[in-house]
Order: sequence, then C-alpha cells, then structure tokens
Amino acid sequence: MRRLLFHHARNLLSSTKDLSSLQSLRLLHVCIIGSGPAGFYTAEKMLKADDKVEIDILDRLPTPFGLVRSGVAPDHPETKIVVNQFTRVATNERCSFYGNVSLGNSVSLPELRQIYDIVVLAYGAESDRSLGVLGEDLRGIYSAREFVWWYNGHPDCYNLEPDLKHTDTAVIFGQGNVALDVARILLRPTIELSATDISSHALASALQKSSIRKVYLVGRRGPAQAACTTKELREILGIKNVNVHIQEADLVKSPADEEGLKNTRIQRRVYELFAKAATSAPHPAVDQRELHFVFFRKPERFLSSDGCNVSGVRLEKTCLKENGGSGRQVAVGTGEFENLNCGLVLKSIGYKSLPVNGLPFDSQRGIVPNVKGRVVSSNQTEHEKVEHGLYVVGWLKRGPTGIIGTNLYCAAETVMSILEDVHKGEYVQSSKPGREGLLHLLKDKNLRFVPFGGWEKIDCKEKMKGQLQNRPRDKITSWEELLKAANE
Repeated sequence: MRRLLFHHARNLLSSTKDLSSLQSLRLLHVCIIGSGPAGFYTAEKMLKADDKVEIDILDRLPTPFGLVRSGVAPDHPETKIVVNQFTRVATNERCSFYGNVSLGNSVSLPELRQIYDIVVLAYGAESDRSLGVLGEDLRGIYSAREFVWWYNGHPDCYNLEPDLKHTDTAVIFGQGNVALDVARILLRPTIELSATDISSHALASALQKSSIRKVYLVGRRGPAQAACTTKELREILGIKNVNVHIQEADLVKSPADEEGLKNTRIQRRVYELFAKAATSAPHPAVDQRELHFVFFRKPERFLSSDGCNVSGVRLEKTCLKENGGSGRQVAVGTGEFENLNCGLVLKSIGYKSLPVNGLPFDSQRGIVPNVKGRVVSSNQTEHEKVEHGLYVVGWLKRGPTGIIGTNLYCAAETVMSILEDVHKGEYVQSSKPGREGLLHLLKDKNLRFVPFGGWEKIDCKEKMKGQLQNRPRDKITSWEELLKAANE
C-alpha cells in the first residue's frame, strides 16, 4: 500500500520538474499550519521542488509530528519510524519549525496571509463527532481521541484520569482501527506495554491497576462492513489470555453482503477473520479477559444509577437497508432494545475538524471546501471562487480517513496545485516578508515559540528518562514541563 502511494505521488509530481517560474522568484515564502504527516509531506515535496522555497511549519503544540506522536498506538513503534524522515525535513536549512504557536489564538489566518505568499492548512481534526443520544455527558464517557491522547501523553489530556478500577466492563462504540487500538490497550498485558513509550501516568496510575476484564466493541452494521484492517484485527484477536466472543448469527450474509465482499479483497479478508474467530474454541486461563464483537447495535441512551456516572447503555438492534440508489447499506433501528451494563464508555465514531476565523468551512462534511487542495470560498460548484494563496491538505482537506501513508498522495496533489499556480506566475510579483514577518509578529505579541532545537531538547530528555526504565522514552506530558524542557 505505501509503495503504491509513493509511486502515485511521484508520478503526480514528475511533470513539475521544470520550474522556470520559480527560478525567477527572489524567494517563495510558504507557511504550513500543522506539523503532522500531511504538513511534513507537503513541506518535503515543496523543498524538493526548488531551492528558492522557504518553509515555516507552525503547530500549537511544543512538539512536532502530530498523530505520529499522539495518535499511533505505543505498541506500534514501526509506524513511528517516519519521524526520522520528517526530522530530515525539519532540519533542512530552508525549513523552520515554530511550536507553541496556535492558529486563531497566537496568530490569525488573515495575519499569516499578509505575511506569506502561500499558506497551507494542515492542522487536521482535533475534535470529535457526537453520538447525539441522551446521557452522553455522563461521567465515565469519553471520546476515543481523548483516551488515545491520554495514554500517548498529549498535554491536553494528561490529566484525563479515566476510572478503570471500579468497573470490569468497557464499551467501545465503533469497530475501526482506532477502536481496536483502544480495546487492545485495555486488554493487553501491562508487562508488554511497559516496554513501549506509553505515558507513565496511564501505565502506572490506571492500566496496571485496571479491573477491566470485558471489552465490548459495538457496531451499527455487520462484520461484512467492519471498518478495521486485517493487520489490526489479527493483532487484537491474538492477544494472550483473551477469549473472543462473536455471535455466529451475525455472520449470516445477505446477497448485498456477498456482492460487497466479492468486490473488496480487504473487506473479505476481515470477514474471514471474524468467521474463524467465531468458531474457535475458548482457551481457559488464570487471568482470563473477554473481547466481545457486538454487531447490528446502536446506542439509544446511556444509563446511570446515581445521575452522575454511566452504569450502562441501552442498545437498539439494527438491520441493514440499501440507501436509495447508492448501493450502500445503512443501519436502521428495529425497535428492539437491550441493556448492557458498563462503567466505562469510549466513542470511536470519528474525528472532526474545526473552523477558524477567516476560513471557508463546510460544517456538514467537516472539511475546508477545496478543489485539489486549492481552498474555495464556497462548496457550491457554480459559485466557486479560489482563495488566492490558500491551500489545504490532510484530514482538513478530505476528512478523517486513511493511514499515515495516505497523506503522501494527498500532499502530492496539493503541492502539484501550488506548483501549477506558481507556473502561471501568480506569485512572481510577491514581496511578502515571510519568516522575517512572522518573527516580528511573534515578538510584537510577546509570544514564546519552541523552535525545532527546543523539541530536540525535549526529545533528548524523554529518551534519557526512558533509558533508565528500559523504555524507548518516558514522555513529558504537561504543557509547563514541555516548555521548561524546551528552554533548558
């Protein structure tokens, strides 16, 4: 998959090697807002395009790399190797990182557009979709994003403190890769997690003392539509001392299911793994834990025995019906209900991007309206107006889908749009100050930013602390401590 994405991206950019219009520029000043994979892939492509491009990457966090640091599961270190590639980009003499600079709070979008020839929005999705059911605000109910940020040491969620001690049952809504990650962290032996870079507060104060023995992964549709990948599913099905429960009745396929599985190899393989797990005999063990895949259910309301804390969820059974002429099957309620007791609920139903002042935004889809990365002022085709010098990439461009490597193709498409506009001569007469203007702006506002050298100090300190514990790193998790480490 990654190899295919790489070749596709390379082919997209192959026609832009002759950048004569860039050669006529004194300097092209580019600002990328967001230092996750989408932002870094964009910077890498732009730097390779011509030596007269200067790039500044802004991020509200003191640390770079976005979801590679705060979203990738701690027991997936191989996925984080891409950090080495991004570090080479950040240390390029024509690239600078400015951490602790927040769009909308520290600086505004109009201010940045005044300073830079090109602004690329790559700040991703840092909020959550809502289930919209009664009782969703009860204590003990969290988004999967919050939970993932908590165990990954994100400074916004280091003090989340989910109570894992006073319940033996957790319910997770969603059956995608993030849902499986969260379930795996709850069920995996902590002796295995202790060798990862999971945050110390999550490991010591909660997971090692956890009473969770049953995890329910609840989905509105069936195993033929599950959104996870085979790698993630195979991994969670193979956890030691965990019995997997799947109702064989849920595996019955409709003609629509048969047709869908016939056309999608990955989905077919996922279904086969579910079918095999359903017929496997349980393996009794001393410290037995349970993983239940619950299909064809949706939450109707959350229950509470004291009015404050979640104690269960009322589920409505669903069935699949075709959505008009699209051929896609959607889950609809049947009017049959059942209760499931639990003391912890995690919602893994999707991330959501947020708008900022001065930015066109499609609230329904949660993206910035764009055509191949060019931001447009309206999502109505007949009224499209391109916002000069403003581009978008990543989840903010296409929605919160895909793996890290998906951003490579996404960035290549946006960069190609930028280069096409450069070829047209749209930026030849530019005299914007770029980096010099940003530094003046930050100084005037008395804003303290974290350069990449500051991140390297954080990185070094975390690795040294981790080395003492035979771990890859011991993450610094509070804003105060991160800023302190960056300035030591």
